[in-house]
Amino acid sequence: MYILGILLPGLGGFLLWRASGSVQADTATLDYNIHIRPILSDKCFACHGPDARAREAGLRLDRAESAYAALREHPTMHAIVPGKKESSAVWQRIISTDPELQMPPPSFKVVLTQEEMALIGRWIEQGAVYKPHWAFVPPQKPAIPVVKNRKWPRNEIDYFVLAGMEKQGLKPSDEADPARLLKRLSLDLTGLPPDLNTQEGFVANPDDQAYERLVRQLLQSPHYGEKMAISWLDLARYADSHGYQDDGLRTMWPWRDWVIHAFNQNYSYKKFVSWQLAGDWLQPNNREALLATGFNRNHKITQEGGVIDEEYRIEYVTDRTNTFGKAFLGLTFECAKCHDHKYDPISQQDYFQTFAFFNQVNEKGYQGDITLASLADPPYMEIQPKAVKDSFQFVRLTDTLPVRVMVMADRDTLRPTYVLKRGAYDQPGSTVGPGAPRAVLAYDVKKYGSNRGGLSKWLFDANNPLTARVFVNRVWEGFFGRGLVKTSGDFGFQGDLPSHPELLDWLAVDFMQHGWDIKRLVRQIVSSATYRQAAEVTETHLKKDPENIYLSRAPRLRLPAELVNDVVLASSGLLVPDIGGPSVKPYQPEGIWEATTSGRGQLATYVQDHGDALYRRGIYHFIKRTAPPPGMLTFDASSRDQCEVGRSRTNTPLQALILLNDPMVNEAARVLAERMLSKKYTPEAAISEAFQRIVCRKINRVELKKLSSFYRTQQQALAADPGRAAKIIRQGEYPHIRQIPAPETAALTLAILTIYNLEESITKT
Repeated sequence: MYILGILLPGLGGFLLWRASGSVQADTATLDYNIHIRPILSDKCFACHGPDARAREAGLRLDRAESAYAALREHPTMHAIVPGKKESSAVWQRIISTDPELQMPPPSFKVVLTQEEMALIGRWIEQGAVYKPHWAFVPPQKPAIPVVKNRKWPRNEIDYFVLAGMEKQGLKPSDEADPARLLKRLSLDLTGLPPDLNTQEGFVANPDDQAYERLVRQLLQSPHYGEKMAISWLDLARYADSHGYQDDGLRTMWPWRDWVIHAFNQNYSYKKFVSWQLAGDWLQPNNREALLATGFNRNHKITQEGGVIDEEYRIEYVTDRTNTFGKAFLGLTFECAKCHDHKYDPISQQDYFQTFAFFNQVNEKGYQGDITLASLADPPYMEIQPKAVKDSFQFVRLTDTLPVRVMVMADRDTLRPTYVLKRGAYDQPGSTVGPGAPRAVLAYDVKKYGSNRGGLSKWLFDANNPLTARVFVNRVWEGFFGRGLVKTSGDFGFQGDLPSHPELLDWLAVDFMQHGWDIKRLVRQIVSSATYRQAAEVTETHLKKDPENIYLSRAPRLRLPAELVNDVVLASSGLLVPDIGGPSVKPYQPEGIWEATTSGRGQLATYVQDHGDALYRRGIYHFIKRTAPPPGMLTFDASSRDQCEVGRSRTNTPLQALILLNDPMVNEAARVLAERMLSKKYTPEAAISEAFQRIVCRKINRVELKKLSSFYRTQQQALAADPGRAAKIIRQGEYPHIRQIPAPETAALTLAILTIYNLEESITKT
């Protein structure tokens, strides 16, 4: 990537966005956050950064006062002398060829490039001005930028995006055609493809008013909450088993029902998160708020005899602390458990002060026997059928038995919190009270309080620089496949710089100013011209912006694992659209659970469900941590072992094999084929309608010709081989429509299976 005429690999799109035009390399004023800190963080901070234990020669280069000070071992010298690189020890050491003096030392296996050295030298000559890390400075709402093409923007988002495009010599793409735009919107807001009536209606009249009506309708759909919940369950490490070797059954699904309910009811992000962190403190008489605190109990829990109770209790508190840092602050808290963070200004004391909030739960590290039927370790709440009728109408109980859900409840007496030496449970050091990293925002116990309720107040303080930024960035990533900060789980010194810093801050401040309204934020994004662009990639795109950092086109994204399942079921008509309830166990290869289990407890053997349970949405598939659903994993779903703020997107032959061979996909193809043939359709009409249901656009002449030819070839072959035809249509448990000839059904099944295997069928374009 060329920045200011110099090749700077690895510094991210932010540099290109900020450093454009005719600025010359030898005259430009360098910015510490943009040009220098990434180099120091990669090459210097491991030995000269925040971690006191790893610090060499007492020198910190992450702080100006230390970098400017006299060197401990050479009092007449200074690491950095602003304006005088030749007098700066840092400069002399980085240009030295003497292995005894050279920095970074050859043994460090990290080398400064000539370009990086030149930048550091120029920065020192320009005054070596330090700045606070951008993410730790509270956002201010910037002015809307001026753009040349004033006709294109639909809302404020577009002005910021277009300004970035124009600086790079890029132009927006045309709006996506109505069929693809409708498919994109429906999948993004509900995770389901649009039905045929919706497709026909919008394509016939795709004006702005119709689009706005669709946005409103989809945001009001109960399936909106299901779609939004998928990524939140990853972040919350939700699963249906405890984890570890025994991996026993747990019943946390009512908490999942609450998450879906909260998104559908459009709880403000402040309320949504605060209740999950501290509903028991903030709303002590509200049972719904107490249920929300199940967020903090989704971590793994051991049920194995012989473990050390305190060791595992500390593991649970550690998990809650790490999750808090990553989920809500976008920081790698876990790096500070055993020592001061090597890169970010988070000390080990900061870590255990935050740890103190989660250390008061009245829980044990080892609780009971895997064979017990409670399925929930104390503290827990019990949800009775009567309570569902009175208080928890969103909880979908499927029988008359009460359900126990693990929640948060602190002890009556304060448990002391220690800084654990090297993070070891049995090596307590100094005692600490509750607090949070000062570099983010100083924690005032008198102002906020000393419990998790206070921590939530600190998190949503107007001066907290991270909370809003982290969330709007994650929402943006959900629509565009890449956050404005690419490293959505790391806003610290090692994370990527934002590609559009002004847009990120505008969105964050606007989100706070409008009551942390999630649906409003979503509506802003999908109503923008940026979102509505076509996804076609031109030579100009590949040459100037191959990663689409500047958003001059819509992204092409393969659907998440759960949505691959949902598209197949919905398009075939098999989907059972019930919201909530216990997790289900659909088709799965034999022996997977048995090969990974301890052989004890209710999850020793996989017992497949039947009937409607086979056709539920992917969000409800049972997740056993030691053996997650294999098809889901192949499409990059989370194992839910720990907090994950984003999924990878791989492209492997195994994914194609699943779409070709999975019983559910084959069953869906068979059922849709039978339904088409029962309408007395011609093969061409049946293929055309099936294509539109699955791909969400009308089939073109070439596609129809190829699929029709494939159908007829298969129909002839299957008529001569009735055993093979019978095998094809035997897939799945859904009842057959009788009196349809097997060769025709099997041939159409294979044609529809081919459609399911098209890239476009499982891709958002």
